[in-house]
Amino acid sequence: MLPAYVPNSAAALFGGGRPIDLGRTFSDGRRIFGDGKTYRGFFGGVLSGVLVGLIEIWAAAAFSLGALPQQTFLSITLLATGALLGDLAKSFLKRRLGKERGESWFLADQYDLVVGSFLLILIFDPQWLSNITLPIAVWILVMTPLLHRVANIIGYCIGVKEVPW
Repeated sequence: MLPAYVPNSAAALFGGGRPIDLGRTFSDGRRIFGDGKTYRGFFGGVLSGVLVGLIEIWAAAAFSLGALPQQTFLSITLLATGALLGDLAKSFLKRRLGKERGESWFLADQYDLVVGSFLLILIFDPQWLSNITLPIAVWILVMTPLLHRVANIIGYCIGVKEVPW
């Protein structure tokens, strides 16, 4: 899951600049995504996830780490891109529900990256999902919110996130 976990934090580091929605509003009068979703953050996040995935592929081969899920360039690209597309979809829904930028949305904030990355994998590389055994699925369910919280606290402390959640 590293290629899916890294992009959100990296997007916060690389963020800023032109928002993806270009300041436009939806038919309800609210912003489509908001100022927090930028082109720089999106592409910087995806590239960071892909880079981490490439390192994972290299390490698995170099150190005979057969226990790791077998990644391919396609799978890491889908995981990284899907994580940020899931975040964008969540932001779209948050705006529709009247939630402001940075406002906490329990569970959606933690699992948007998992849903987005697995949805892209399911569409474009479904055989990769055979890597997700029951112990790995439990690990993802338990560790995702913990890692999300730790990453957000660190981002808040170093000044790249406005809120620690």
